[in-house]
Amino acid sequence: MPIDFAPSAESAEITQRTEAFVRDVVIPEEQATGGVPGPAGGLGDDLRARLQDGAKAAGVFAPHAPVDVGGHGLGMSDRASVFEAAGYSLLGPLALNIAAPDEGNVHLLAEVANPEQRERYLAPLASGATRSCFAMTEPAPGAGSDPAALASTATRVDGGWRIDGRKWFITGADGAGFAIVMARTSGSAGDRGGATMFLVDADNPGMQVGRHIDTLDQTFFGGHCEVTFEDCRVGDDAILGALDQGFRYAQVRLAPARLTHCMRWLGIARRAQDIAVARAAERELFGSALAELGMAQAMIADNEIDIAAARGLIVRSCWELDQGRSGAQSSAIAKTFCAEATWRVVDRSLQLCGALGVSGDALLSRYLREVRPFRIYDGPSETHRWAIARRVVRRHRDDR
Repeated sequence: MPIDFAPSAESAEITQRTEAFVRDVVIPEEQATGGVPGPAGGLGDDLRARLQDGAKAAGVFAPHAPVDVGGHGLGMSDRASVFEAAGYSLLGPLALNIAAPDEGNVHLLAEVANPEQRERYLAPLASGATRSCFAMTEPAPGAGSDPAALASTATRVDGGWRIDGRKWFITGADGAGFAIVMARTSGSAGDRGGATMFLVDADNPGMQVGRHIDTLDQTFFGGHCEVTFEDCRVGDDAILGALDQGFRYAQVRLAPARLTHCMRWLGIARRAQDIAVARAAERELFGSALAELGMAQAMIADNEIDIAAARGLIVRSCWELDQGRSGAQSSAIAKTFCAEATWRVVDRSLQLCGALGVSGDALLSRYLREVRPFRIYDGPSETHRWAIARRVVRRHRDDR
């Protein structure tokens, strides 16, 4: 069956506009801030509003969101080039409102939320009027790489539910307007079912955002925070989807979120390569341009190979999702490869730039810190390799 890799006319146009917007508006802001937007509740909010207003004026805001809530409604394949173009700057995804976790939550709400929840949560999230967080990860021995270890509970009480539990590494929690909370409504930690998703408003007295966890990366707006739920009361209308179906809905969010991470970081890989190539072409040493030396040429070529291979894996997996397939295997392969390839590209680019790369002048050292955690976020590479191998062996046994 032939696969058409050409983007739609709409996607190509939005990509071109995004490239111009990132070049002319976003990159100057990135250079002024070092790619770190600042904390929520202060100058960071001003920067976010300014960038998002600019994206709306440029006609590139919310390319992923449904049309009925103000987005462009692009499918997965058409998002790829747009997200990569936005990811060319660390602040690009924030500007287009396609940064994690809001981008993944928009996708989840669009697929699962009922009409009332779409109006109350999806519409303001898609418009940038509010932010969100996805509260699943817990301190050990709770949910992490193995979601089945979920320990937070939601207990039936008069008028609704009481949520209790401690979450950590909840991206974007500081300043978020609401959280999508995973809590166990049946079974016990280790069971593969029994989780439910709840929509919890940030002003709920039972939800408390704690400390920012100090991490390598600093560009996720709202930080990575500890969040505590203690006697957090919500009504039945807070349930997202159906009772005890939280793990199934997590899969709705998981594969697309893996791929959109890959798209955004591919933009940074391409940015790092462009910086390194420009430096290698102009830097002279040992009687020639750095770009004329064989070792430098090999690094430049290896970067191009990694970028092209990563893009190909993303496109293939996006095509599967647009065809209605699960994309579990292809997205795991793409995520594992892209996370490691992006690191290699940025690392080689920094090496090519020498002292300039180590300094903050070229931002490559910031990119290196930002991309390193991607080999852990959305599932460590080791977990994905384990899952990939299990599927391969299962397929072999089924074919016998």
